[in-house]
Amino acid sequence: MTGAAPLAVYIHWPYCARICPYCDFNVVRDRGQAEQALLARAIVADLQGQAVLLGPRRLGSIFFGGGTPSLMDPDWAAAMIEAAKALWTPTDDLEISLEANPTDAEADRFAAFAAAGVQRLSLGVQALDDAALKALGRNHGAAEARRAMGLAAKAFPRLSIDLIYARPGQSTRAWAEELNTALGFGFEHVSPYQLTIEAGTAFDRAVRRGDWTPPDGDLGAALYETTQAVLSRAGFEAYEVSNHARGEAARSRHNLAYWRGWDYVGAGPGAHGRLTVGGVRTATTAERRVGDYIAKVGEIGVGFVEREALAARDVALERLLMGLRTVEGVAFSELGAIGLASRDARVADFAAMGLVEVRDDRLYATLDGRRVLDRLTADLAA
Repeated sequence: MTGAAPLAVYIHWPYCARICPYCDFNVVRDRGQAEQALLARAIVADLQGQAVLLGPRRLGSIFFGGGTPSLMDPDWAAAMIEAAKALWTPTDDLEISLEANPTDAEADRFAAFAAAGVQRLSLGVQALDDAALKALGRNHGAAEARRAMGLAAKAFPRLSIDLIYARPGQSTRAWAEELNTALGFGFEHVSPYQLTIEAGTAFDRAVRRGDWTPPDGDLGAALYETTQAVLSRAGFEAYEVSNHARGEAARSRHNLAYWRGWDYVGAGPGAHGRLTVGGVRTATTAERRVGDYIAKVGEIGVGFVEREALAARDVALERLLMGLRTVEGVAFSELGAIGLASRDARVADFAAMGLVEVRDDRLYATLDGRRVLDRLTADLAA
């Protein structure tokens, strides 16, 4: 147990009061308490079943995502936290995070979630402009967001904010002002995401109908540059492509587990996991539908609909894709299965173009490389 990296636990709570038009996550409209109580119990049982597979481990983080986990009964969150802490040995710096939206109904629960053990809140503000929030299909206004940010600062010692840019009609000047306003609430961590049109979403259908047009590539690039400049001036480091922290202690330890290739348990409908079982890196995927997930846990003790032993090449590809997203890069010792080494011609070519760097037998994407990361990683892996 002492030699393995700390385990991360992801708990997916799929219920939402409203489905956002840009969202392609596994979510459903909020349903009655009876089904939710069944799901909460199934998630605890799933954690217990996966602990049997994994054996003793140190527990480094628990993350409640969704969906909207702040809609759940805080007592259920407390039960899941206590179950995970009983199954695995918590580290001294165990991080427990929960995603929330800044509605008044959810903000009323903040103190109860803090009492349940949550100490890091990730607040999905997305925008501080009423017109933008309406366009994004959000069920809160800018004033409600400001109230929620103030309450969150009182309830939780660690705060992260999610914001969306490259919205229809957005200018670089307005985005810079909005970012600076948000930073005034004292968040230690900011996750600014460029609006992307995901296939099958309401936004995808609207764009294909010609209802509106996303910002072009030049404006998107300018908004990205504005993001980097404003956050850098405010003392934030872009330690990952879409995540900025004010110092190393403010980084999301849970997300770092993904980007470092550590093991993580996925529990809840549609949750994904990566586990080392019998020395083999194994990908797990849970049943997506709530009822099917509950039934699967009852039948076999875990919620998996898929459990796949990953080939060495697949493991190396994941390390390349995830490692290059961060300032930590990735060790060449983890990339041998895709034929990448420090003296590889592909690496030399991209280094000459200023897209990657090689230091201490590790591969890093430069700032320019991170701007074209999807294409860069695809070419490196080819």
